[in-house]
Amino acid sequence: PQRSGSNVFANFDQQQFQEFKEAFKIIDQDRDGFISEKDLKDMWASLGIIQDDKFSADMVKVSPGQINFTALLTFMGEKLSDTDPEDVLHNSFACFDVQNTGYITQA
Repeated sequence: PQRSGSNVFANFDQQQFQEFKEAFKIIDQDRDGFISEKDLKDMWASLGIIQDDKFSADMVKVSPGQINFTALLTFMGEKLSDTDPEDVLHNSFACFDVQNTGYITQA
């Protein structure tokens, strides 16, 4: 759950904070404290996905400056502020998953 406040760190609970911290460490491939185009390209490659330079450059352009951990949290906070809580999403999905299979089929 998000909490109000100007401090970006206060917008996430401890579990979310730890998950973002772990994700940042995975993305920051060269461990310099910033996410660069090369970091993104290397991270995708480590997952077996080859992305071109333009893809990584476009991702980095989203930020007005260098992407450090605080910038990532700020970005994620902005993106997550317009989403529903997880339980609401699960309940909505369950309405369409009438056979409780974990899948929604096209009618």
